[in-house]
Amino acid sequence: MDLNTIIEVAHPQTRGQLPVWTAGDAWLAGGTWLFSEPQVHLTRLIDLTDFRWPALSIGDTGLTIAATCTVAQLDALACPPEWIAAPLIDQCCRAFLASFKIWKTATVGGNLCMALPAGPMIALTAALDGICTIWKADGSEQKIGVADFVIGNQRNVLAPGDLLRQIDIPIAALKRRSAFRQISLTPVGRSAALLIGSVTGAGAMALTVTASTTRPVRLSFPDIPAARELREAMLHRIPDALYHHDVHGKPAWRKHMTLRLAQEIRAELQGAALP
Repeated sequence: MDLNTIIEVAHPQTRGQLPVWTAGDAWLAGGTWLFSEPQVHLTRLIDLTDFRWPALSIGDTGLTIAATCTVAQLDALACPPEWIAAPLIDQCCRAFLASFKIWKTATVGGNLCMALPAGPMIALTAALDGICTIWKADGSEQKIGVADFVIGNQRNVLAPGDLLRQIDIPIAALKRRSAFRQISLTPVGRSAALLIGSVTGAGAMALTVTASTTRPVRLSFPDIPAARELREAMLHRIPDALYHHDVHGKPAWRKHMTLRLAQEIRAELQGAALP
């Protein structure tokens, strides 16, 4: 869709060249949502592609995902064999309700910033202890966990002029045993519940709940919990008001499936832990 109210497109190549943020501005990365519907309040786009950030960088401490990294680039990453959580990348990429054309354009950062409950990049990076680096409009920098970056349905912590620069995934999270569960009302529909569980070498279990809730929910246990303990913890941590309600699933059904999928994850991880 043409955005016929745009009168300027800025092309900064460094942070110092970023224009002063004003009303009517919008960041442009993939643009798959930006150009999908009218944006009559916008007058200027700030194109991030000229920054030419490396899409993916593997270092000694972890994986850095640029906010402008596309879904296709992330899916094509050749992961080291010791990253036994790497299948989550493929699973989450395929949880998109999107064609291959969108894959080549839509960005990981855009998915996080849209903050849709069903955003699979939110699920992936939150489950892998991802840390967001935010360039603040005042020139400072902020780091915050992905699970805290998204605060509600289409709501995040970014203030006007703030920019998501990258997401860092620690090596330790990529080496954890994991389990993935996702369900939709239709075979290729938007995720109504997407849960990821993982177990550390010390036996502690983490469970990340997304899609069924309006924001990510992380639960941690010192070891793999019993079925009753897991259920009670989820009922306590996820109030009914937190379950999302739209055409892709009613809250009561989402809650039921979330509790069920969590038990499947618990059983899978417990079975993998047995000798």
